[in-house]
Amino acid sequence: MSPELILLALVVVTALAFDFTNGFHDTANAMAASIATKALTPKTAVVLCATLNLVGALLSVEVALTVTNAVINLQNPDGSPRAELLADGGTRLLLILLAGLAGAIIWNLATWLWGLPSSSSHALFGGLVGATLAGLGWGGVKWVGEGSKVDGVVGKVILPGLMSPAIALIVALVGTSLVFKVAAKLTERYRTQGFRWGQVGAASLMSLSHGTNDAQKTMGVITLALIASGHWDSTHEVPLWVKLACAVTIALGTYLGGWRIIRTMGKGLVEIEPPQGMSADMASASVILASSQLGFALSTTHVATGSILGSGVGRPGAQVRWGVAGRMASAWLTTLPAAAAVGALMFLIGNALGPGIGASVVFLLLCAAGGYMWLHSRKEPIGHHNVNDDWAPAPKDSKPDKKEVGV
Repeated sequence: MSPELILLALVVVTALAFDFTNGFHDTANAMAASIATKALTPKTAVVLCATLNLVGALLSVEVALTVTNAVINLQNPDGSPRAELLADGGTRLLLILLAGLAGAIIWNLATWLWGLPSSSSHALFGGLVGATLAGLGWGGVKWVGEGSKVDGVVGKVILPGLMSPAIALIVALVGTSLVFKVAAKLTERYRTQGFRWGQVGAASLMSLSHGTNDAQKTMGVITLALIASGHWDSTHEVPLWVKLACAVTIALGTYLGGWRIIRTMGKGLVEIEPPQGMSADMASASVILASSQLGFALSTTHVATGSILGSGVGRPGAQVRWGVAGRMASAWLTTLPAAAAVGALMFLIGNALGPGIGASVVFLLLCAAGGYMWLHSRKEPIGHHNVNDDWAPAPKDSKPDKKEVGV
């Protein structure tokens, strides 16, 4: 097998590994509220979420095409292809993709270990941007679209990432206020059972929307790798086998469940009641589905968090743990630059050693980092058996310890 094919294979395997981490990292987005209110048992919730993620991943390719076309600048200012990216079987572009994916996976695993629901999407884009800057310089990143066109990293990633949590918070706040006004006129039986069933439906829609947005990102990376190596030539379509592989992989990751992050989302921000859970999930699903159709590669984590916070503010007498929310926001702000730094470092290591050996070293470093974090997580495991335990805040006069964020 030629070095170019080995490099392509490593990129595809690493992309699917990212897709897997995206699945278990972001299960919390769809099912944390349903698990917290006991509308669904933990195991039932992740099975349902995995199934609908699989279906959702096959419904749309708009976000996938955003990843393929809106991050790395594949053309020169005159419209001609960038020769350095496609030379030698596209090894330079493939190495950039491999390094970017490594940066995204390492950040995903680190935040999972800490129980922080950061954005897998922003980790991916951060890793790709960092590796591209290291490999091609500032001009290698497609920052904005041409003229007034909404495109590039700013238009398709950064602006939606800043706006979507605020929109979801407002929608959930208004929705929760209205729902509780309606709930006040119902008997206890109908208020509890009715809203729990409503929450199951809303969480299902949220799971479906998650598949339409997050699984697409890995499809876009693999498609770009195939274009670089000459095995695909369309920037407007995704191969069928890529769709199927990414859909199955994110569903498998979802099935295993990111219990640490589910705990933080479901118990750490606010104590959720069924009416809140339904309102939060409906708000999240609405924002994500609309964004997916527009090709905006937003963070489902940010949207879900904004919705849960909005449901807490909108519920009379609810106590929002703003300290936990603040630490989550800190993770959001550091995700892009942190993943970019790791992606850039991985590219520099791989490029210095040459495409063949360098790519293998990057892959081995990624495996070593992932193995270390998984072994460390076994010291204090969190699973379906204890994900709904009461949240134990740290003493007021002490620094928050790791247990407060679900580790």
